[in-house]
Amino acid sequence: MNPEWIWGLIGGLLIGLGAAVYLLGNGRIMGASGILGALVDGSGKSEAKERLAFIAGVIVLPLLLKPLIAPQAETHLTSDLAVVVIAGLLVGVGTRIANGCTSGHGVCGISRFSLRGMVATVFYILAGGITLVLFRHVWGLI
Repeated sequence: MNPEWIWGLIGGLLIGLGAAVYLLGNGRIMGASGILGALVDGSGKSEAKERLAFIAGVIVLPLLLKPLIAPQAETHLTSDLAVVVIAGLLVGVGTRIANGCTSGHGVCGISRFSLRGMVATVFYILAGGITLVLFRHVWGLI
């Protein structure tokens, strides 16, 4: 039996726990794009330390835990750096257009029964599926 689904389950539980702690701790939604966006555009100066701590935790904690928890885990990410950069930029543009990201709309929005979060989640999942079909199966780029 392939144990990869267990890692996905554990990751999902940790993301949900993080969202709940963030909401209970400061009364705000854990929307990663909003947290990072407010640092970039300067609108989050009053909470800059909190925002930087969150971003640092999102980046550093998995790097620290990987050798302990999943040293053999692999990623199926493309080795083409241009595809990774373009995909990242498109995700960033999409989060600004949707006024939120997967953590804000998908995790926090759906768990709060937010219609806006549910609609946004349906559309970004649909857009991701179409993008995958086009880039992998039609154009063969990834």
